[in-house]
Amino acid sequence: MKDKIKEVFNELACVYEQTVDTTSLYNSEYERPAMLGKLPHNLKDMNVFDAGCAAGWYTSQLMERGANVVASDISPEMVRSTKRRVGEKAKVICLDLEEKLPFEENTFDYIVSSLTLHYIKDWSHTFNEFKRILKPNGILFFSVHHPFSDMKLLKNANYFSTELIIDKWNKEGKSYEVPFYRRPLHVLLNDTLTFFSIEEVTEPKPTINFKAQAPEKYEMLMNAPQFLIIKAVMK
Repeated sequence: MKDKIKEVFNELACVYEQTVDTTSLYNSEYERPAMLGKLPHNLKDMNVFDAGCAAGWYTSQLMERGANVVASDISPEMVRSTKRRVGEKAKVICLDLEEKLPFEENTFDYIVSSLTLHYIKDWSHTFNEFKRILKPNGILFFSVHHPFSDMKLLKNANYFSTELIIDKWNKEGKSYEVPFYRRPLHVLLNDTLTFFSIEEVTEPKPTINFKAQAPEKYEMLMNAPQFLIIKAVMK
């Protein structure tokens, strides 16, 4: 399944690089404003790991706030897209977050992971590595699909199981099959609590600009969140 995830995001890299920042309201007017609103505006001299950087939007935003950024993605094409966006201003590498990470202990002040961890079935190794590379009092800040919203994608869902979902995305006139894992809320929270203390849980709301462009989807998100954002701190 990992190879399938890598393959589909290699195919999507061009779409992410060229259009997702302006055409995907779920990114530009929903998840991103909520995530950035929770991060400090001043990250000067902070070491930040962008874990699952896609085409580098968060990498560039973190750099603008003064952070020293290391960005990674499992997709080589996404890594190339990020490098085209940020040049030599950040270190961008191809990494599998389920493997041992090539960083020393106590390296990062923040780990930011946007809509990435639901592509990983078992978080235990990943979170153990995140804990190892974070400094004391370091912060893990991540967003994932909301477990309640993903239930709608399955005909015979078993809420209490971690289930593989093959979602279908239509981008730029082409259809993509995107696999990811849905886990129940208690598993999501308890997996995090095994390694970190949870400081804040956010169920984001769309912006007013989202409402202006897509009022029906706006009303849907105001009644049923699509994503979940967690701020966790080193124990």
